[in-house]
Amino acid sequence: MTSPLKTLVFGTTGQVARELALTRPDHVALTALSRADADLALPEICAEAIATHAPDLVINAAAYTAVDRAEEEPREATLINAEAPAAMAEICATRGIPFCHVSTDYVFDGTGTQAWHPSDRAAPLGVYGRTKWEGEEAVRAAGGPHAILRTSWVFSAHGSNFVKTMLRLSESRDTLSVVADQIGGPTPARDIARALWALGASLRTGGPSGTYHFAGQPAVSWADFARAIFARAGKPVTVTDIPSTDYPTPARRPANSRLDGTTLARDHGIAQPDWQAGLDAVLATLAAPPDRDPA
Repeated sequence: MTSPLKTLVFGTTGQVARELALTRPDHVALTALSRADADLALPEICAEAIATHAPDLVINAAAYTAVDRAEEEPREATLINAEAPAAMAEICATRGIPFCHVSTDYVFDGTGTQAWHPSDRAAPLGVYGRTKWEGEEAVRAAGGPHAILRTSWVFSAHGSNFVKTMLRLSESRDTLSVVADQIGGPTPARDIARALWALGASLRTGGPSGTYHFAGQPAVSWADFARAIFARAGKPVTVTDIPSTDYPTPARRPANSRLDGTTLARDHGIAQPDWQAGLDAVLATLAAPPDRDPA
């Protein structure tokens, strides 16, 4: 009998972390660490956790994701998004443990209209994007087997996200104004989790290390994404397009978050997800009884 694959996941309550638990392959023995178990603001604790658990695979699904608050808390964002992944990657490299790390489209400045390739120059617009980029650089510099998965516009039936916000607003509003000049790929967290499991398996069997893009297709604006949510959920809400300047935020958002997933398919055989199918699955989950997940 083959021994189970001991996998250590940082994160328990985030969208991707929750989906990693729900999509765990049968051959995987999963240990997920909460903030109480391993606080990413204490990078040395994260390294100690890896040493203690001695896993066969490590997935970092935890991050400082409060984009606007990061502008006021750069040190905390740096600890969690840059220094903690650095500590994880270094001990994984020393022990030859494959390391999967989730990153973001915010490493780019969002100019142009072409989909970003993993090799394109990073130019983050704010603290969140900068600290995620610094974390990526540290993972690459550690030199161990690794996969950095950049993704965008994550949604699921869990936690806080755009889909759930739109559904909540639809209960009391029949018209909404939504930004239409930011374009990207809404990405189901469940598909991200499955991609991470596939990446981990590929790295374990000698697949190439690298930085990859994984985002829902086709690209769409926030306004058109909102329209799709309401149409598929049967909500009679009219969406009015507005420019980003009409919805100012402390941190600038990239206008172009399109991500090119060609190298992920080439190196690991992982295709980009269909966000519309993912949206249907999330809506079905939200409509199901609380003790049953139809997806």
